[in-house]
Amino acid sequence: MAMISEFLGQLALNTGAPEPKYPTVVPAMDFDPDRDAARIETAIKTKGVDEQTIIDILAKRTYSQRRDIAFAYEKRAKKDMISALKGALSGSLETVILGLMKSTAQYDASLIRGSIKGAGTDEETLIEVLCSRSNNELVEIKKVYKELFKKDLEKDVAGDTSGNFAKLLLALVQTKRAEPTGVVDNEKIDEDARALYEAGVKIKGTDVPTWISIMSERSVPHLQKVFQRYKSYSPYDMQESIMKEVKGDLQKSFLVLVNCFENKQLFFANRLNEAMKSKGAKEKMVTRIIVSRCEVDLEKICSEYKTNFGESLQKTIMEHTKGDYQKVLLSLCGQTLQQKPIVFYMHTS
Repeated sequence: MAMISEFLGQLALNTGAPEPKYPTVVPAMDFDPDRDAARIETAIKTKGVDEQTIIDILAKRTYSQRRDIAFAYEKRAKKDMISALKGALSGSLETVILGLMKSTAQYDASLIRGSIKGAGTDEETLIEVLCSRSNNELVEIKKVYKELFKKDLEKDVAGDTSGNFAKLLLALVQTKRAEPTGVVDNEKIDEDARALYEAGVKIKGTDVPTWISIMSERSVPHLQKVFQRYKSYSPYDMQESIMKEVKGDLQKSFLVLVNCFENKQLFFANRLNEAMKSKGAKEKMVTRIIVSRCEVDLEKICSEYKTNFGESLQKTIMEHTKGDYQKVLLSLCGQTLQQKPIVFYMHTS
């Protein structure tokens, strides 16, 4: 029973102004948690497990609705739904469904914990999560991390990374980023653009602390203008300058930040394309992005994907995945396998 309180605890608190959302998973109409719980109980008890019903229900409900289903299930079955799902499912489908039983912030906190727990660090996951989340998301992740793991996120990140890479991640975790305002401060934009140039391309070596403070403390709209202005000082754009000036995990982190400042949904679309088209699809990355963004901005990610790669994300998923994993991903992207629409032509005499 502890699992329910652990992962289905609080709904996200609202910190500051809400950012616009573009979810593919939206609240189900005519929602009845008792009916859903009964269907899931039957699906789990069915010989061979009825995975399709589990997908149809849980991938088409929001986190708060899934939470209600879990409470209804526990009341009727006298057992914990997460444990029951764990016992009934396996492989990639299990990973996705258990991910969906956490709120977005709980899922992100679990990703971070998983990337730093035990021997070695999964830098790719750590960088992606910490460098792509907004200030409000990071505030919520820190709070949930403490609730779930009884540990301080800053201390854990500091203990698992080192050098300038650690300094950058800690600066992000400290959530000092300014909130966007309606005011465009051209003088400050120019000052920051010049400071970035003088701390990097202009000198031998790189003044990394200056880069860190500007990129972790300024608002996103301000930084977008700074990077535009930067081109009037430097022969290279910001991404090219990062490639020339720093290496390793620090380089990767700065690049994720800049990509996300410029177009976060395009960043994720590129990641998904690279993950699915690499040899032996990088399933972990695909799962991580689709589960973590389905109630945030996956609709916009799908749109960027289509614009930039000429085919829908759904089509790519169908080409590069299979079985129940494919079905659950398609469902989370807001589409089940559909027939082509029928077109009616009107004849005018």
